[in-house]
Amino acid sequence: MSGNGANRFNVVMTAPQVAAEAMALMEKAGCALHYTAPYPSSAVLSELVARVRADAILARQGQVDAAVLAASPGLRVVARHGVGVDEVDLAAAGRLGIMVTRAPGSNTGAVAEHAMALLLAIVKDFKPFGAIAAAGGWRGATGHCRDVAGLRLGLVGSGNIGRAVARLATAFGMHVSAYDPAFPEQGLPGITRASSMLALAASSDVLSAHCPLTDETRGIIGAAELAAMPRGSFVVNTARGGVVDEAALLAALESGHIEAAGLDVFETEPPPPDHPLRNHPRVLVTPHVAGVTPGSLVNMGVMAAECIIAVLTGTAVPPDRLVVPGH
Repeated sequence: MSGNGANRFNVVMTAPQVAAEAMALMEKAGCALHYTAPYPSSAVLSELVARVRADAILARQGQVDAAVLAASPGLRVVARHGVGVDEVDLAAAGRLGIMVTRAPGSNTGAVAEHAMALLLAIVKDFKPFGAIAAAGGWRGATGHCRDVAGLRLGLVGSGNIGRAVARLATAFGMHVSAYDPAFPEQGLPGITRASSMLALAASSDVLSAHCPLTDETRGIIGAAELAAMPRGSFVVNTARGGVVDEAALLAALESGHIEAAGLDVFETEPPPPDHPLRNHPRVLVTPHVAGVTPGSLVNMGVMAAECIIAVLTGTAVPPDRLVVPGH
């Protein structure tokens, strides 16, 4: 906890820390911050929210469910430390009149770079080659490094991050297509519009997910889509774990139809230690850190802090950050 006797508001942060710039903004506005361990359970978070009579939650790691939202009668806003809001029970927030905000664009460049890094690493077979070298071996027949130039990249989603990935991929000589019901009618430079997910999958050597997790996108990369991809293709997910059917991906990897995958996210986070994709020989895993660069952390923290301060002091929240209006 930080703050002093002049504090007027209590803010619970679902993580052990926030950027110093964000903390300074909130303390100047009279907020006391109360931190949690990473990914607190609903019971732990509810107890803290109730005990400090939280006015706001700065949500970074873990679920903010209906029980948490109802734990403090004075709770007015949940500000996401990032872009995705699937960790928050939006329906419950709406019923309770609690505003939900997000930080659009705060980590676009970082996530796009991470997606491209995973793509390059799995196409170039870095994980198997690294294991061979670490074990004292050298070049052999167990790994195969492929050209990136000329590969067809399919983007699941054509928002800010998808477009940023497209720019990077084009520079590497990839051909880029995208499926997105919201694909602009006027088109997008360097991106061909796919008519359906199956059409995108069938014409992609690499599928990369860049869509929010919703009822419509859950499992959007599933068994049918993976089967439609060419044999020996690749999957990258830096969006949300639920957009990829993990059981279907495992089966496709085991059969050899999918050559490799790069995953920064899982349906359950953190995934259990024995999760079959966590240390699969043809899966490169990073622990949901695509957007966790120094610059992005400042952007996400400051944008969330600005939303909290606006709500608690009665000023307007920027419209592009508003997810649930509250009342």
